[in-house]
Amino acid sequence: MVVYAPAALLFLVFCVSVLRERRKFSNAVILGLAALCGLAAWLYRLVRSDAVSGPIVVWTLLAVGALSVLLLTCFLFLNGVRMLRKEGRSPSNLLSLLAAPAILAVVALLVTAAVLETPVLVGAATAAGGLALYFSFLFLCFVAYAFLYGRLRVRRRADFVVVLGSGLVGGSTVPPLLASRLDRAHRIHARIARRGASPVLITSGGQGPDEDVPESHAMADYLVAEGFPAHLVEREDKSTTTEENLRFSKAIMEKAKPDYRCVVVTNNYHAFRAALTARRVRIRGQVVGSPTAAYFWPNATIREFTAILLAYRRTNAVMCLLIVLAGVLTWWALQGASE
Repeated sequence: MVVYAPAALLFLVFCVSVLRERRKFSNAVILGLAALCGLAAWLYRLVRSDAVSGPIVVWTLLAVGALSVLLLTCFLFLNGVRMLRKEGRSPSNLLSLLAAPAILAVVALLVTAAVLETPVLVGAATAAGGLALYFSFLFLCFVAYAFLYGRLRVRRRADFVVVLGSGLVGGSTVPPLLASRLDRAHRIHARIARRGASPVLITSGGQGPDEDVPESHAMADYLVAEGFPAHLVEREDKSTTTEENLRFSKAIMEKAKPDYRCVVVTNNYHAFRAALTARRVRIRGQVVGSPTAAYFWPNATIREFTAILLAYRRTNAVMCLLIVLAGVLTWWALQGASE
């Protein structure tokens, strides 16, 4: 059982880290490393056991992995086409469609390098494969922990419920995506109010260049039309980004009650990144997510993951440089051996 010690230790570190602060991306990475070490330990024991089933299980896992890559590629392509039909051809809607040929390109390079075995191709395949494994690992960590974060309990008492804005339809109408956030915030507010509190609901969002009114005003009007008390709505109408949503809402909350506690509401695909931002701007509260249309979730998740990569761009740049350097060294070693 000693072989499982690294996985157990990493999982213990993960649990302690979550208890201290759940809004950290390092939690996702530690959980992923714990799972990876656990899988490696299990495979090691399986191979060392000399059981007939050992090689069969390993080859089965490899076959399942290859099939999963194929199915994922098809799924991303079909989802990308559906996104274009439903949401339009904006660059942010192309992510799942672009991910499909990127996966195929990496697989094609790996197969070609394995067949031809030329130093240049092997070096390029080493770099491309390493980058693919690195980003795939981070993406799986992100998805797994974002799912877990969305199911962790939040405080049942809060002084404020903050709803993050998004774009309006036709310049003034709340779209279904934003309505989902507002409906969830309404339910959370009602649950807190049943405990005797009277939290203020802050709608947060400024006015875009193609919008007739600030998002926060349209959001407040939607809530009042749904029966929410108008005197409990506070409008934050200057922000244009998630970070500004949180910073400006924080100023309102601190002015009203310096020792406030809050709950922030957004869509489920955006909840974890919003939580990371909330930690960075020192918001005292957790983030909860509302349901999102199934077809919208894959592309939105890739977009959120890309934004997190950019937020940690220095660390990722160093890792990418090391992986590319490994590919160059592989090419150099093979080139020298062939001369």
